[in-house]
Amino acid sequence: MKQIALDIGLASVPSFANFFAGPNEAALRHLEVWADSPVRSPVPVYLWGEPGSGKTHLLKAVAETLRSHGGSFGWMDSTLTEPAAFDDNWTAVILDECHLYTAVQQQAAFNWFVNAISGGDGQPRRVLAAGTLPPADLALREDLRTRLGWGHVFEMRALSEPERRAVLRREADERGVFLGDEAIDFMLTRFSRDLSSLMQLLDQLDGYALRTQRAITVPLIRAMLENE
Repeated sequence: MKQIALDIGLASVPSFANFFAGPNEAALRHLEVWADSPVRSPVPVYLWGEPGSGKTHLLKAVAETLRSHGGSFGWMDSTLTEPAAFDDNWTAVILDECHLYTAVQQQAAFNWFVNAISGGDGQPRRVLAAGTLPPADLALREDLRTRLGWGHVFEMRALSEPERRAVLRREADERGVFLGDEAIDFMLTRFSRDLSSLMQLLDQLDGYALRTQRAITVPLIRAMLENE
């Protein structure tokens, strides 16, 4: 059955608090400490795993933590076709979707990485990166590929279907709403299965159910999609 990519409403800001770790507990705990560490030169971190495993969520959670501490950072993903030059004011470099980088992006990513780690002004920066493949398997220029594998490397795994179901039930219970098996089945088969999208969908369903004074059922989900 074709899955529908969720594109309704506004998603909540990714954070460590709203990341459901499941099999990725080690990566979550490491990055919580890494982002808050007073150490000026923490070891670089690379996350890899299939789409929907939570890599981008954690990168954005780190970015939000750095921002909350008053820090600035360089962010690059595959949509940034003309990367800026490295900025000495950055406290970190965050590189997402490394497996998709063009030659121009690879050059910029290498430059950012080298400048961040070397700390030309005497203050090395943090480096956090992510891709779908482990560093050794990335089809990137050798000097960038090897550097991405220098530090801590974590494999990210998507939640299993039972884990997704458990998270949806728990979140619904915390909101005081009933989410039956039929509604969960519909959500898992008809929408993107990554957890951020499912949580966004649940937010929308909760609000729509409150406005219409109806329970969350398959007909309500269909009605919301037609009216939102």
